Amino acid sequence: MLRIFKKILTTGVVTERFKVPKDAELEAVGIQIKQHIDKRFSGSIAIRQVDAGSCNGCELEIHALNNPFYDIERFGVHFVASPRHADVLLVTGPVSRHMQTALLRTYEATPNPKWVVAAGDCAACGGEFGVSYASCGAVSNVIPVDVVIPGCPPTPLALMNGLLGMMDVKK
Repeated sequence: MLRIFKKILTTGVVTERFKVPKDAELEAVGIQIKQHIDKRFSGSIAIRQVDAGSCNGCELEIHALNNPFYDIERFGVHFVASPRHADVLLVTGPVSRHMQTALLRTYEATPNPKWVVAAGDCAACGGEFGVSYASCGAVSNVIPVDVVIPGCPPTPLALMNGLLGMMDVKK
């Protein structure tokens, strides 16, 4: 154990210092989102993310929204664990047959008014999987969709722009 402590003391810190990003476009979109949320949702909006059968590429980009670079929570956007607390369902992937019932139950458990956002090409049109014995295809084949965010996968900034577009459309 002393050998490990000695190695830690002699090695020191090997990571680079984190620089706080100052991306003008990111800030502008975030401020617009915050203004919409303050006006219509009293300060915050809750999103329930649902993976309906994706490859997890979209989930990685959605999770990036919560990292220190994008930090979408500072704009009043929160991800919640229960659809009963959600304002928005953010669905990724083509809806696989075994997730169809779960997606319908999640949709029904979300209180009205609710918005459904299909994130990624697979959620928008079924992607390369389409409709088959194992896949229902696009999210709109199972539940009504309000907004589609294209991309394979959509970048975190594209996701933020899609959320902003949803708030502009749904007045």
